[in-house]
Amino acid sequence: MQYKKSDFYYDLPEELIAQTPASPRDSSRLLTYGINTGEVRHEVFKDIIDYLKEGDVLVVNNTKVLPARLYAKTENGGAVEVLLLKRLDMDEWEVLVKPGRKCTVGKVLTVSEELSLTVTGITPTGERIVKFKYDGVFEEILDKLGSMPLPPYIKAKLQDKNRYQTVYAKVDGSAAAPTAGLHFTPELIENIKKKGVEVAEVLLHVGLGTFRPVKEDIITDHKMHSEYYEIGEESAKIINKAKSEGRRIIAVGTTSVRTLESVADENGLVKPCHGNTQIFIYPPYRFKCVDALITNFHLPESTLIMLVSALAGREEVLNLYNTAVKERYRFFSFGDAMFLY
Repeated sequence: MQYKKSDFYYDLPEELIAQTPASPRDSSRLLTYGINTGEVRHEVFKDIIDYLKEGDVLVVNNTKVLPARLYAKTENGGAVEVLLLKRLDMDEWEVLVKPGRKCTVGKVLTVSEELSLTVTGITPTGERIVKFKYDGVFEEILDKLGSMPLPPYIKAKLQDKNRYQTVYAKVDGSAAAPTAGLHFTPELIENIKKKGVEVAEVLLHVGLGTFRPVKEDIITDHKMHSEYYEIGEESAKIINKAKSEGRRIIAVGTTSVRTLESVADENGLVKPCHGNTQIFIYPPYRFKCVDALITNFHLPESTLIMLVSALAGREEVLNLYNTAVKERYRFFSFGDAMFLY
């Protein structure tokens, strides 16, 4: 069957879009759904531990969000917003600029006395390739001058940068947070491990696709963006042992799903590797590695709601979303979570 974008639409009242993160992190709500049983329950996120059993493997994405939004000026004093998307070389990046008309090739933009950038190219989809010039350590300057690249639907100012970062974030490189992981606290992870659940870390740097809506009517015409991923030796070993013993692989977030499904073979086994993935998961899709998913509530008609629908069924997912709206769950990046198992 050929699905249309409109097949993944649901109606969301604007006041349900979460503007601030839950405090503490694990106090957000959790809607659970048994894929085979059809059972729906309403919990608090810290109750996730009751749904996990000894031998399960929780796969988390340890990417770290860069304070990737910079405010620059042209030579004439015009304001330009620059969003870092992907590091191409030491000082060379692919970026999103607003407004684009001011950023032709050769243009120099100044962020501060210690940081400027020159536009060296334009991609076919309109992103700019830029070369940074700076004194000192780039990451330190970025940390000082950059702000967190919150999605456009979050209007509130973020009081604490770390709240748009998972507690296990390690590797700099994302333009957005893998938001399903924002609900975990160090204590909750500790208690989950004590229960005999293993935690395996993978890496996927969240890129431009987070900000790019599906424009094509027929979803298969949509071209996915490319994102960098890594699976290390230790994580591959944990995942493969569990898979061959019939234990559950539970992905935390759609980014972990995309990493695992990009590299898994027909038996769901993965190998230590790195590369770029453009995998687009939509129904019908046979999952090779992932058995269950912890995820947030995603935008209507987005590739993320399509991925979730591939796991739990399109009609079922739309019913769950409508239930969540009726129950006044909080939606999107700082919103509540679902567990599909």
